[in-house]
Amino acid sequence: MNIAIAQINPIIGDLVGNSQKILEVAQGVVEPNRSPAVDLLITSELALCGYPPKDLLMDPHFIEAMDRQLEELTLNLPPSLTLLLGTVRKNKLAQDTGGKTLLNGAVLIQDQAIIQTFAKRLLPTYDVFDEDRYFEPGHTANHFELDLQGKSIKIGVTICEDLWNDEQFWGQRRYQINPVAELVQEQVDLIVNLSASPYSLGKPKLRQQLLAHTVQRYGCPIIYVNQVGGNDDLIFDGHSLAVNRPGEIVAQAAGFQEDILVVPWQQGDLQPSRKTPLAQSEQEEMWRALVLGVQDYAQKCGFRQAVIGLSGGIDSALVAAIATAALGPENVLGILMPSPHSSDHSITDALALAKNLGIQTHTLAIADLMKGYDRTLETLFLGTTPGVAEENIQARIRGTLLMAIANKFGHLLISTGNKSELAVGYCTLYGDMSGGLAAIADVPKTKVYALCHWLNAQAKHNPLNLAAFNLSQGPANIIPEHILTKPPSAELKPGQTDQDSLPDYDSLDDILEQMIDHHQADAAIVSRGHDPALVERIRSLVHRAEFKRQQAAPGLKITERAFGSGWRMPIAAKIRIQHQN
Repeated sequence: MNIAIAQINPIIGDLVGNSQKILEVAQGVVEPNRSPAVDLLITSELALCGYPPKDLLMDPHFIEAMDRQLEELTLNLPPSLTLLLGTVRKNKLAQDTGGKTLLNGAVLIQDQAIIQTFAKRLLPTYDVFDEDRYFEPGHTANHFELDLQGKSIKIGVTICEDLWNDEQFWGQRRYQINPVAELVQEQVDLIVNLSASPYSLGKPKLRQQLLAHTVQRYGCPIIYVNQVGGNDDLIFDGHSLAVNRPGEIVAQAAGFQEDILVVPWQQGDLQPSRKTPLAQSEQEEMWRALVLGVQDYAQKCGFRQAVIGLSGGIDSALVAAIATAALGPENVLGILMPSPHSSDHSITDALALAKNLGIQTHTLAIADLMKGYDRTLETLFLGTTPGVAEENIQARIRGTLLMAIANKFGHLLISTGNKSELAVGYCTLYGDMSGGLAAIADVPKTKVYALCHWLNAQAKHNPLNLAAFNLSQGPANIIPEHILTKPPSAELKPGQTDQDSLPDYDSLDDILEQMIDHHQADAAIVSRGHDPALVERIRSLVHRAEFKRQQAAPGLKITERAFGSGWRMPIAAKIRIQHQN
């Protein structure tokens, strides 16, 4: 038997387009001249509607349309192929027994007919997940038998979270039941997992470790099929894989792109197939994730071109590089908006970057606009001391200009703020926060620097998907060296640097990571060598900036704890928690 993994990039809600993509894969794996012939094709979780469909599931017309599309797909599939398809199903027991009306399910299609339906058993409600809002969990072990040449193979079916409740691996049990253990008790020969597992740093390696541990513990091979592509703030990295009985990875699909992978089943086990290696560094992994996230967000939202404010700083440099790789240099416009406080190098550095990337630029000086605001506000502000309000007007002028350009030409405005700034509110609402997508909103400042250094190293020594950049003159820095070495600054007043308001970014990022990602108490953070008053101040800034974050553009999630759909904090709150060890 040969099993095909369909690692596809669905568009949420595009029932016709997703169905056509699945059909094309199905037809491709049974072409007469294809070798080896495929017997079973497996998709990712909710492949028909795309994951996560969110409140589209509350529209009964959408559910009916999905049922009709499933019926049409079923009738058009090659009759020789068995398909295990992730899709929403109606809970037929809901009216009699109560519970949610929908199941996060999978259907088994044979001979152009649905012969079996399975339901996801573990419904996550942490981080970005909210599946209990929509679905009823399944209550029985899912499996089916596949007859081939007189031999019967018993295959267990799990869906995403069903695989993530191994108390030995995590040190604790997340749910009362363990679907994998129950399938092993049913003496299945193989377990398959239909997944839509969002990406975060290190997640591909973590999945490998989890699957290897699970197989070694239970002695049952596993095929894991993951979704790929960007959907709003979430990025799905693919990296589907197969693990044989000894716990060895015998096949792995490509990361961050669609892929079809065929895995042989012989002599009661999965056999070696193609193994695409994981990224070689954290920076490569981040780069590929962010490029995919920008590319898919633009494409799926109907944008072909992007506009970015180029300040001459490192954040806008990285965002411009990501956008160039994602959309092509001909589709990226950089806007320089110098003020009387802008340094000469902010302009020369921005222009040098644009030349390296091969993107067009336009310069809009804002001095006259600043004077106009001063005249308009002069009477109202009479007798007050100029300060942050006046400084932020510059950022808001720039935000207005960028939004006007985006509005006029139908461009996607990509904002350039990083996670460190967003965490403590070192950003201007309706100013530099303006935009349709925040590409690096989950990238701490120290990782911004690391990623830019890595990008330059790639250009010099080991080019990696950098064909979009203007490197025809030979190896050179993509990010100009001066951008990497000068002190970061918003340049809203003379001589300003970020460290006038913030601690050094090494300290800030360590404090924020412990506080946000690891939920550490202040005392534990102080024990890492940080000043107690600084830790207390940073925690206060994080709380106070919540109203800004909830008005920010969607930000691509690449860490375990991002300011996005998985971050649910109150704005109007008085938080006085004694953070003890």
